[in-house]
Amino acid sequence: MAWRRLSVVVPGSRAAAVAEALESAGALSTELTDADAGTAAESALFAEPGADPGVWPRCRLAALLPEDADARALLDAALAEAACECLEPAAIDLLEDTDWVRETQRQFEPIRAGSRVWIVPTWHSPPEADAVNIVLDPGAAFGTGSHPTTRLVLAWLEREVHGGESVLDYGCGSGILAIAAMKLGAGRAVGVDIDPLALEAARYNASANAVDLDVRAADAALEIRADLTVANILANPLRMLAPLLAAHTRPGGRIALSGILAAQSGEVAAAYAPFFDMAGAGEEGGWVCLAGTRRPGP
Repeated sequence: MAWRRLSVVVPGSRAAAVAEALESAGALSTELTDADAGTAAESALFAEPGADPGVWPRCRLAALLPEDADARALLDAALAEAACECLEPAAIDLLEDTDWVRETQRQFEPIRAGSRVWIVPTWHSPPEADAVNIVLDPGAAFGTGSHPTTRLVLAWLEREVHGGESVLDYGCGSGILAIAAMKLGAGRAVGVDIDPLALEAARYNASANAVDLDVRAADAALEIRADLTVANILANPLRMLAPLLAAHTRPGGRIALSGILAAQSGEVAAAYAPFFDMAGAGEEGGWVCLAGTRRPGP
């Protein structure tokens, strides 16, 4: 079975309305992306949890329609309903049916993080059999190794885990950081998250990697003074978590924080300065990793 694919550029302020009108008219799916991605006019949108990241000034709206649909008529009706005009001529083509599982898998290759760590999807063989290979498939929880923030912390763990350490992964997502710590030689790792899907994913991934990972909800009792604490979240929750993460890191212990844009690093470092001696630990693609050593104190 084939599908009709429609692509059009519209003002960001009306993009959602056009997408909604197309879906009401029978579109099977719609997607909004930055029409200027890859150019000097590209707009980077970032937001903390609960905040509205806004929309791109020019949105590319892609819609998937049944093969027999009159795509041009549906687009004209949707534009009229949304009181919107195209910024560029629409493109309509035929999308032949394919093996979407195989196509999706092609997008995910093994990823190197650090010098010894690889993240390997289950349908691939490890590129280096004697490396620290983490078996991990893309899923609902954040942390596949494809994002710079994850790779920065993985590289830090590779440098800091020497054997037997206790590790706290706060905001564990897929569990990738805690799993990596265990495979690098940590003695114990605790993964904490507020999302039930993340907890489920972390437990599944730990089992797939044959590591014993203690996974807990964020509101559960947390009895640990970790040698190493990692948190790959976002700047605003990291600032608020500073006293909590300090309380669960032993004096002399180390912490690594990621999910921080370069412009936000000063504010995050300042929040941890009362507890840790902080410094930069890496930067990639505009994202930074901060690391510190816990000073004696409460």
